[in-house]
Amino acid sequence: MVDTTAATLVDNLISRRRNIKPTSMNGKKISNETVQELLQMADWAPTHGYTEPWYFVVYGGDKVQEFCTAHADLYKQYTPAEKYIAGNYDKLKTQGDLASHVIAICMKRGNKPNIPVVEEVASVACAVQNMWLAATARHIAAYWGSGGMTFHPAMKDYLGLGDEDQVLGFFYLGYTDEPAVAGRRVKPTEEKVKWM
Repeated sequence: MVDTTAATLVDNLISRRRNIKPTSMNGKKISNETVQELLQMADWAPTHGYTEPWYFVVYGGDKVQEFCTAHADLYKQYTPAEKYIAGNYDKLKTQGDLASHVIAICMKRGNKPNIPVVEEVASVACAVQNMWLAATARHIAAYWGSGGMTFHPAMKDYLGLGDEDQVLGFFYLGYTDEPAVAGRRVKPTEEKVKWM
C-alpha cells in the first residue's frame, strides 16, 4: 500500500532541491548539530558490499575561511604562470565568505578491489544527494562545486587522502534570503527513458 502523504512529501522535496551558489548565501550560521543531522542522512546512502566509501571533511566557523585561503593558495602554487588567473584566485579565496560550512566531498577506496571505482563514486554521490535533500527540508541552501583544485593531486594531499581516493568537490552550506528559482530541465523525460 502506498503512503500517499509520504510520497507527496518526498516528491516535493526532490523537485525543490536547488544548487544555490555561495554568493547567494547570507552569512547566517547553521548549528554544527544541524550539519551533523545532514551527515547522518548522508550515511544512509546505498553502498555495494558495505564499503561506505563516502568521507567528508567539514569546515565550520573560522575554518571555512582557512580552507578557502588554502584552496586559493594551492591554485596559486600549482597553476602554471601562463594559465594562472588572478580572478580565479580571488574567487576561490572568497567563495566561502557567506557560507556557514564547507564540506569536502571525498571517496575513500575500501579494501574490496572487486567493487568498481564508478560504483564507489556513485555511492558518494548518493550520500551527497541524501544530505542535499535533508538540507532542502530544513530550508538550508546548498551548492556542490568542483572547480579550482578539486581534482589536482595537491588537494588530495591537503585532505590527507590516499592514492586510490578521490576528491569529488566541495559542498557549501548556508542560508539565503533569495526566493527559490523555478526548476527546469532542458530535455523532456521521454528523451531520457526508453521503455521496452
